[in-house]
Parts: sequence; C-alpha cells; structure tokens
Amino acid sequence: MSSRCPTRFVASLILPLFFFSAVSYADLPPEFLSQQGFTTINQPAVLPASHRRLATTHRKMDSNVGAECSKNITEATQTRRALTLLDAGFFNDTQVVEITKGVKELNIPIIRANRKLVASVNGGLHNPSPLVFNPEWSKEQSQGKASRFNHPSASVIQRPNNEEDIAFMSVLELGELIKSRQITSEELTGIFLKRLRRYNPVLESVVTYTEDLAFRQAKEADKLLSQGVYLGSLHGIPYGLKDIISVPHYKTTWGSTTFKNQVLNIEAWVYKRLKSAGAVLVAKLVTGSLAYDDIWFGGRTRNPWNIEEFSTGSSAGPAACTSAGMVPFAIGSETAGSITYPAARCGVTALRPTFGSVGRTGVMSISESLDKLGPFCRYAADCAVILDSIRGKDPDDSSSRDIPFGDPFSIDITKLTVGYLEDADMEVVHVLESKGVKVVPFKLNYTVDSVQGILNFTMDVDMLAHFDEWQRSGKEDDYEAQDQWPVELRRARGVSAVDYMQAQRARGKLIQEVKENFNVDAFIGNATDWERVCMGNLVGLPVIVVPTGFRDIPNPPPTGTRRRTTVNTGIYAPPNHDHIALALAMAYQSATNHHKQRPPIDDLGPNDTIPNPPTVPIPPRRLHL
Repeated sequence: MSSRCPTRFVASLILPLFFFSAVSYADLPPEFLSQQGFTTINQPAVLPASHRRLATTHRKMDSNVGAECSKNITEATQTRRALTLLDAGFFNDTQVVEITKGVKELNIPIIRANRKLVASVNGGLHNPSPLVFNPEWSKEQSQGKASRFNHPSASVIQRPNNEEDIAFMSVLELGELIKSRQITSEELTGIFLKRLRRYNPVLESVVTYTEDLAFRQAKEADKLLSQGVYLGSLHGIPYGLKDIISVPHYKTTWGSTTFKNQVLNIEAWVYKRLKSAGAVLVAKLVTGSLAYDDIWFGGRTRNPWNIEEFSTGSSAGPAACTSAGMVPFAIGSETAGSITYPAARCGVTALRPTFGSVGRTGVMSISESLDKLGPFCRYAADCAVILDSIRGKDPDDSSSRDIPFGDPFSIDITKLTVGYLEDADMEVVHVLESKGVKVVPFKLNYTVDSVQGILNFTMDVDMLAHFDEWQRSGKEDDYEAQDQWPVELRRARGVSAVDYMQAQRARGKLIQEVKENFNVDAFIGNATDWERVCMGNLVGLPVIVVPTGFRDIPNPPPTGTRRRTTVNTGIYAPPNHDHIALALAMAYQSATNHHKQRPPIDDLGPNDTIPNPPTVPIPPRRLHL
C-alpha cells in the first residue's frame, strides 16, 4: 500500500481511523460488536487479539501516514501559492496534489538533467537554441549569397596637417588616405591608440587596449598594400569592439566583475569578418555589465558631449569612443535599445540592422531572437560600408542569413515614399522633401497593447537560460547594479513556459499587424521612444540613428559652456531594407553637418569640471537598455 497519501486513499483510511478513535467501544451496540468479534459479557467491550494487532498497526500507520500527509499538505500549499504567482490558482485540491507529485517525480529530474547538460557555462556561447526567429516579410525566401556592392571612393583627399582633423575623418576618407599612401595603417593606428589613452580616464570607455595585436594587423595591412593587394575600404582602418565580442588571447569581460579576467579563445564571427577586410582592432570597448546599461566593473561611461552625463545603454564604449574621435568606427550590439540609446545620447550615427544580418558566434547572448550587432560611426555612408563587410551567413549562428542588401549609394530616393511620425525631427523631413522624396504623415497602428511586456518576457527568460548557473551560484550578489539584471532575472523565474509561448504568439500577431500597416518605404520618428524600441526589436526592423542638432544643457555654468545636449531622430525601414534607411540618412547628411561636429572634450572651460556628485539628474532606468 502506498505511503504517499494520494487523496482517495487518504479519505478511505482517515475515516475509519477517525471513527474508531473518536467513539468509545462501550457506546457501541452489542450486535455491532458481536459482528466485529468483540465480547460483551457484562463488561466493557474488549478487542480480540487479532483486532488489537490490527489496531496497533493502524495506530502506527496513522502516525506515519499522518506525517506524510502533513508533508504533502504543506507541499500542496506551497504549490498552490506558486501557481497563484503564475496566475494559475484555479486548480482544486486534488489537482494541486497531482501537480505537486508530477513536478517532483517528472519535471524536476528533467530540469536537472537538462541544466547539467547545457547550463553549466554562462553566456550562451555554447548549445544555442534551435528555435530561430526570422523577420522576413516576403513569402519568397532569398536564395544564395547576397552580392556585395561597389563602395564609392572618397573624392580626392589631402591629408590634414594635424592629428585632430585626421581623427574625425570618415572611414571612406581615411581609406582613401591609406590607399593613396598618404598615411600608413601603422601611423593611423598610433594616432587612435594615443587618443584612446588620452580621453579614457575621463570617459571610462575602454576595457582593454589591444595594442600588440593592432600593430601586427596594421603592419600586415601596410605590407599587403606595398605588394599591390588592397582589401577594400576598411583596409588598415582602426576600430573597436564592444567587450561582449570575443577575441583570442584578450579578455572578454562582459563588463562584469564576475568575468573581468575571462579569456575566450574564440574568434567571433564579426571579428573574423573585419580581420578579413583588413581592419585593425585597437581596443575592446565598454559594455554595461552583462550588456545592461552603462555601469560596468570599472566605473560608468560618460557622454563626450556632456561629461556630466552618462552615455546610457550597454554599447556605451562604442558610442562614446566614436563620438570623441577615439576610433573611426566601432561594433556594438542591441537587444533592446543598446545601439539606439547611446548613439542618440553621444551624438553619433549608428545602425541597428535587420535581425539576422550579422552572425553572432563568439558573442555573449542575451536573447537569441533579439540580439543584433551593428556599427557606430559618424557618417551614414560608413555604416553602409561596414555592414556590407560584416553581414552574411555565419555557419554557427542558425539565425544569421545571407540577406539581400541593395546598394544604398545607387538608390533613387525620389521614387520613395517616406512617412513621418508626430515625434519626427521636422528638419529631416524638410531636407528629404527638398531632395525630391515624397513625405507623408504616418502612424504605425497595431492592436497589441503588451509590446513592452512581450519584450520583457522574451529577453529576461532567454537571459536567465544563459546565466542560470550565475544566478544559482550566487554570483549575482557581485553584480554592479543590483536594481538591474538581479531583479529582472529573479522575476523571470516566475514566467511559465506556457506564458512565454503565449508572449511569442502575441509577438507573431504584432509582426503581422506591423507588416500590414507598413505602407511606406520608410518612416522617420524618435529613435528612443521606449514603446518603439520594443516594437522595432520584436519585429526585427532596421533603424539608423542620425544626429540632427544640439540644445543647451540645463543649468549651465555661469560663465558658459560648450557642452551640449544632442538631438537626433531615427529612420526606420522594413526588414531586409536597411539600404533604404541608409540611403535616406546619407541624403540628409549630404545637406547638413550635425554629424561632423566634435564634442568639447578638449575645451571644457574653467567651470566645466565634473561635479561630484553630478548635478544632472540621472533619468529613471528603462528596462533592458
């Protein structure tokens, strides 16, 4: 007989035990006692020996079963409380007992076996999920490899007289200097390494200098050029990588105290692509801890345009270093806002490409259906060149694809219809209209009202799967900002598999509704509106952030300041139409010079030191920056 106290057995056992223990035998009718084998000759009823043994056994069973039942009742109560937290508190008592039993006997062994098999290493670098998100809107899937386009050469360029002017040249201009042998890659690498070391103490934007590697790669680029081999526009150009991207023999810290000495001898796909294009890695740049916001184990990265502010967003280092002319370009990543937010804050041009454009092998994973890699530059044309160099099918990233990438330099923008939202920067609208673009008021309608929640569920649960061991081992206690990942990943424990899948179904509905309402070639709107950030990442839309001006900072020093608040907007396109957004951004920048402005990090003025603590209020953190 089972001792696990199933409900029906408990009822059949407890009732007779309760009956015999609660009623005096003397109170029972003689005929009943006689039928049960009791003697009643003028004396209290006496149990026969066989019944006395049975009663003793029942008392022992009563004690054992009672303890087991008490334990099961406690577990059932706990299960009911847990189910209530999952919005599933509708089961009856019998069902709750069955759930508790099933979870213990079936679910937990499976959970533990899977965890032992795939979750002992943090970061999502191994054993990726076979579930693949494809944002493709066309019913016809692209076949074969997407062809490359011919990058335009910069017009005849003369080398500037000073290093400051060299540092703020475009990638295409620097490429022309190298190609025409007005400067060597080795010399250019030295210029940018010097600037990195000069400004990093203020901006806190560099994790690791890759100086030895940089000079080896620069010398190789110069050697190839001397042999008549030119690899293209990125030949010999220095750059930086966000420090969630692994490079052999150098630390890949993920911005975290826990992993600050971690060396991953993996060549990330994007690093391999840039190396094959002849680019020169000069530094691993700051990521917020575990790719969340701008706080990392070495401090908090600042905005070059206003050093009293922080850069915001986990691609903090790429944005700040590009803005300050410490690198010509950098590679960052976005899961939800980590390209758009720091690009907007630091006043640079940056592209969040269509999901799946760039392979992610060797990159710390937050969410395999949301993570994207993209370039930070000062010019939209540079973003186009860099995306063309790093895009393509990564054989070890099942979400990456050979996406058709049209030539943004050959787009006839006069044939485009571009919408603008209520929060669009109207200067961009007017400039594009003056260039022959048809611009129309636009509103992107969809009925899904839980967009931000869908993103939270998707990212938090996925992130927890990649950092399960980190949380279970208590390493979260060392996390640099306790109100960020630790809080969110604890909450993620309360998302059931059913509700996670319902969120993905709601995401599918959102994608379909956005597709149906996207009746323009592109649209212009605020790049940092949180609802739009969530929507764009869930759907897989590309967006390019472009600087559109500056405002005075609030409460400037009484003697004045050159510090500014940057103004920007976003140009959004349908999936696989990054070239449309890039073409429009290039057209706008051909008529304006906001993107060419230099932050005042060398001319702050006598009253422009960083107050301690800063007087600028830090805005409330949004989830998942």
